[in-house]
Amino acid sequence: METGAVIINADSQQLYADMDVLSARPPAEDEAKAPHRLYGVADAGEAWSVGKWSRAALDEICRAHADGKNAILVGGTGLYFNALTKGLADIPPVPPFIRDMVEEEYDIGGEEDFRATLREIDPESEARIFPSDRQRLVRALSVFRTSGKSLTEFKAETRPLLRPQSWSGIIVEPERDVLYANCDRRVDIMLETGAIEETRALMARGLDMGLPAMKAVGLREIAAWLDGQIPREQAVSAMKQATRNYAKRQLTWFRNQQADWPRHS
Repeated sequence: METGAVIINADSQQLYADMDVLSARPPAEDEAKAPHRLYGVADAGEAWSVGKWSRAALDEICRAHADGKNAILVGGTGLYFNALTKGLADIPPVPPFIRDMVEEEYDIGGEEDFRATLREIDPESEARIFPSDRQRLVRALSVFRTSGKSLTEFKAETRPLLRPQSWSGIIVEPERDVLYANCDRRVDIMLETGAIEETRALMARGLDMGLPAMKAVGLREIAAWLDGQIPREQAVSAMKQATRNYAKRQLTWFRNQQADWPRHS
């Protein structure tokens, strides 16, 4: 069905240029059928935050409306949708020395004692964070030590970036066996259509592996194969497993965060 709408990217990997195959960016023939925005707009050496994407997405939404068009946001990055529909907390950056001290506190006392400390100042966050999720536990206490305010307090002050009645959401949720088969097929197609060349070019730049673009599913496995660390068969198997795991995490996220959105297979 044609709507005349503008397609706006809401996938954190498809933001980056030079990784069309690795990020499964829509092919050129699809992009030619309708205006597509925020695809391949950032260099792989950049690190776009949720806030930076949100500002760019809002600009594109306003531009579409000014042209008399609707906007359709498409992608699997749940934090992006949360920022627009639930709000983006204005949390100050945590200085490295505070994060290091909190990390050490976790190492010395262990998770149980650490949770007890966090529970005293932010019981909501402590209860919300899954067991063994060290990163989020450290993040929650580090924010308090930096600002004197809990994550829960920051989140309570957020406001949606979009008016509640101005949008509607739909989640595409295939049957699990269909989804996993598609994941495996995607890996085969990637390897046949340029993922190896994209990985080789990105690795040649010597980019920090902590950059968002360098966390693309499949990149590390292909790089390990190209470096001779693992055989091709092992790389392909690991890529398929990583892709299925990623898809499963996305399903879990949207079920938890957007439970009231309608589902379509």
